[in-house]
Amino acid sequence: MNRTSAPHPVWRRTGGEASLSEVHRSIGVPVGTSFWKKMAAFSGPGYIVAVGYMDPGNWATDLQGGAQFGFLLLSVVMISNFMAILLQHLSIKLGVATGRDLAQACRDHYPLPVVWFLWILCEIAIAACDLAEVVGSAIGLQLLFGIPLVWGCLIMCADVLAVLYLQNKGFRYIEALVVTLIATIGVCFAAELFWVKPSLIGVMLGFVPSLDIVKDPQMLYVAVGIVGATVMPHNLYLHSSIVQTRNFERTPDGKREAIKFASIDSATALMFALFINAAILILAAAAFHWSGHADVAEIQDAYKLMSPLLGVGMASVIFAFALLASGQNSTLTGTLAGQIVMEGFLNIRLTPWLRRLVTRGLAVVPAVGIMGCYGESRATDLIVWSQVVLSMQLGFAIWPLMRFTDDKTKMGEFANRSWLRILGWTTVAVIIVLNVWLLFTSPLVPDSVQDPVFKFLGWPVPAS
Repeated sequence: MNRTSAPHPVWRRTGGEASLSEVHRSIGVPVGTSFWKKMAAFSGPGYIVAVGYMDPGNWATDLQGGAQFGFLLLSVVMISNFMAILLQHLSIKLGVATGRDLAQACRDHYPLPVVWFLWILCEIAIAACDLAEVVGSAIGLQLLFGIPLVWGCLIMCADVLAVLYLQNKGFRYIEALVVTLIATIGVCFAAELFWVKPSLIGVMLGFVPSLDIVKDPQMLYVAVGIVGATVMPHNLYLHSSIVQTRNFERTPDGKREAIKFASIDSATALMFALFINAAILILAAAAFHWSGHADVAEIQDAYKLMSPLLGVGMASVIFAFALLASGQNSTLTGTLAGQIVMEGFLNIRLTPWLRRLVTRGLAVVPAVGIMGCYGESRATDLIVWSQVVLSMQLGFAIWPLMRFTDDKTKMGEFANRSWLRILGWTTVAVIIVLNVWLLFTSPLVPDSVQDPVFKFLGWPVPAS
């Protein structure tokens, strides 16, 4: 029997139920067995989180970066991924050490007005992220089957039933579906890279950071977009919750072991995300940059050009199929994140189907409404808008995460050490500054707002 340690008295418990109570501690962890058996028991949550780092929002920035600048921005993809590994590790520590997900921790710590403020921001961010994923999936359906985008968005509502069914059968079924879709995406891009045959030396040099990225305003703008599209705020709430699905011992040694194995799981899964994002950028660079198509920035344009440029009839279809798998995978995890945030911040327990229907509706309704009124040509604008909204909210998630995991009165012996504190706050500062840049340089922000801000700060404004 597991010995459960009492919650630290500093946490003001405002709700007794565990995070994702229907699957909380539902997956057993073997005691006294080999490393690999324990690793297998803890494997899964990292892959659920990793899909947020390879969603359709990443596709747009990676395609643009590869088409315009070749392999130069691969180093940005790599650095962004390392930032993500660090932040997800901190989410794991919070969930394991305190038994509270990030939303619950905010509710326990902050006064009620701040809690409501953070909840509203988080719901907007999840809806924006969900919107990009729904639209990305709809684009995949349109490219493969000719289904209008509006109908494609409505079809994506079916994931509400899929998540409900799989979660009732057991959380392992959700993890298995997510891993299968990740593997599908990986196989698709491995085939595309085989056909495009990129320069291995060029790819290796692309992972070496270059000062040219900082000196060139246009390249810097795309680089900031890659960072902004990579680190997703809802993943921090999600990971701090689903790591608690494992029934590890609630003792210091048990928690220490859980943090170690969960962090290995997360880092391994995020390396798959690095491969996917790098593959998209490499594919765009090899197929478009040196063939006179450096202006390719939209997913639909990339689809149309893929087969003719690679000389492989299936290349475009496989590209679209990978996009559909990516979008559908991300909507599954977005639905779970919506449940965690609503329950964690407000301690509201709705019936599962209603809770997920509300979450999905917040994404589908604006997507269908905008495309119904203005046409399918606004699909790309919707994805761009969603990334801007995400960039605005990210700081409100990573700041409390660092604050809580730094606090010894809350984390006890699991509080961040000095080196991790310095690295974490540096990462937070970089991400917040870059996302503010992304916000003010967005095409949705008029020049009348951009120009005075950038002149005051001395920042170069990207050419329109």
